[in-house]
Amino acid sequence: MSVTTEKKQGSEGGVVEIIKICVQALLIAVVIRTLVFQPFNIPSGSMEDTLLVGDYLFVDKFAYGYSHHSLPFSPPIFSGRVLGALPKRGDIAVFKVWVPQDGWTDYIKRVIGLPGDRIQMIDGVLYINEKAVPKVRLPNDYVDGEGGAARHIPRYKETLDNGRSYEVLDMDPNGFLDNTPVYQVPEGHLFMMGDNRDNSTDSRVQSAVGYVPVENLVGRAEMLFFSVDRGEHAWAIWKWPWTVRWSRIGTLLE
Repeated sequence: MSVTTEKKQGSEGGVVEIIKICVQALLIAVVIRTLVFQPFNIPSGSMEDTLLVGDYLFVDKFAYGYSHHSLPFSPPIFSGRVLGALPKRGDIAVFKVWVPQDGWTDYIKRVIGLPGDRIQMIDGVLYINEKAVPKVRLPNDYVDGEGGAARHIPRYKETLDNGRSYEVLDMDPNGFLDNTPVYQVPEGHLFMMGDNRDNSTDSRVQSAVGYVPVENLVGRAEMLFFSVDRGEHAWAIWKWPWTVRWSRIGTLLE
């Protein structure tokens, strides 16, 4: 065998090994994304101040078990959940909603109602099973408005009956969804709400989100791994010293 032939075979063998490594890495990435953790980014302000536009987070896909929505593109290859578990009240969860113009779309909200619960808003106060959720006023939230003017938005802390606390914003003291009928959560469904109560399309809007089937859960939001200012791009690394919200990186979500 000539030296030239040996070099050619060695080169071809090297290419084959690189292809194998790439395929293996791709398969590992698909398995991790499907079964363990999946990254998401926040495109809207419906969960402010807990989640901000420009936040990037990991979602634990094992937390509630797996449905066909755990797979990329939600192929309807089986029904129900495997190793399923109900969320705890107060969890921040990602779930799928069918949007006619977009197909299956990821939403992220807080779990407020479990199967069988009765949920209602009265004058901006959340009621769960006829009991008002304690709501304590906090210092105003300051949000940049149009033209750079700061808006002072009332902010509150709610504490659920299981001890979970979180902050909510009340942009409009007489908001359209501040007074609602009683929502009776059906079996096998959840009632989801955004923390930015007057800027969230959630289960209160029955024609858009409504009661969320447990099967539609994707996973539980766990931790922020990156965050950039509103309107900035994560890939613009030359801006990172000024646009990255360094203090938010590594924040555990509650």
